[in-house]
Amino acid sequence: MTTHAPQAGRTVTLPVSLDEAVAALTAMPAAVPVAGGTDLMSAVNSGLLRPAALVGLNRIREIRGWQYQDGHALLGAGLTHARMGRPDFAALIPGLAAAARAAGPPQVRNAGTLGGNIVSAAPTGDALPVLAALEANVVIAGPDGGRRETPVGHLLAGMDMLQPGEIVGFIRVPLLHAPQVFLKATGRTGPGRAIASVALVLDPARRGVRCAVGAVAPMPLRPLEAEHWVAGLIDWDGARGLAPEVCTAFGDYVAAACIPDPLPAEDGTEPPPLSPAVVHVRRTVAALARRALGRALA
Repeated sequence: MTTHAPQAGRTVTLPVSLDEAVAALTAMPAAVPVAGGTDLMSAVNSGLLRPAALVGLNRIREIRGWQYQDGHALLGAGLTHARMGRPDFAALIPGLAAAARAAGPPQVRNAGTLGGNIVSAAPTGDALPVLAALEANVVIAGPDGGRRETPVGHLLAGMDMLQPGEIVGFIRVPLLHAPQVFLKATGRTGPGRAIASVALVLDPARRGVRCAVGAVAPMPLRPLEAEHWVAGLIDWDGARGLAPEVCTAFGDYVAAACIPDPLPAEDGTEPPPLSPAVVHVRRTVAALARRALGRALA
């Protein structure tokens, strides 16, 4: 079904399947896909974007739920934050549910989608550090019924890009059945954009700790050395507890890895100190990482 707005010269196409959406995007290269529109309409309203055509995705039922595949959950890109925040989804992927519940006020959670969070790639996207910590993959639909899969981190880092006519259809997330924690700090009380966020996942099967820090860089950061260090201190066959000072050291390790001190200049002169605002963010990351580890091990 296609409707036209003559006064604006815009075309809106409403496909009912992924392949129809791909066909519409292939036929209209200038078209922009839209689901919740929380980021897109903000750009339109501020005059930053004037799409020649829109491809609405809200009628594609196959991407509005999830299914199970070989120890993974195949999440539809059209899942809203509100849907992911419900108890049944929280029992499946608690870290992602916690991020969805923190995504903003009700009107944003009811409209915003998981796929939109990925494609817009805003540094403050709450789902992004959780997906990075879970090492999720994105399933991309392309022309002629094609499907390909790529790590979500590759898409966010620009190592892999959506090609003309391609669209994010699903997100493949491993079901770890282990503690997952998401914490974020905002500049004000209540829902808001994060100044820093931390997702932490325990992986008992591989005896690993996976951590991702959001909002402090253009994409989520993985402090790999800190992960390996703390994983080696956990008694995976016992109580898995760690002393408070170890959790504090882990938080400092994560913060220093994601927001390092400036390097000395080439002539050997001392670099300027970090600004008070950056120091505050680094302390915030340290506190979030420490609390996330403590809660995951509790």
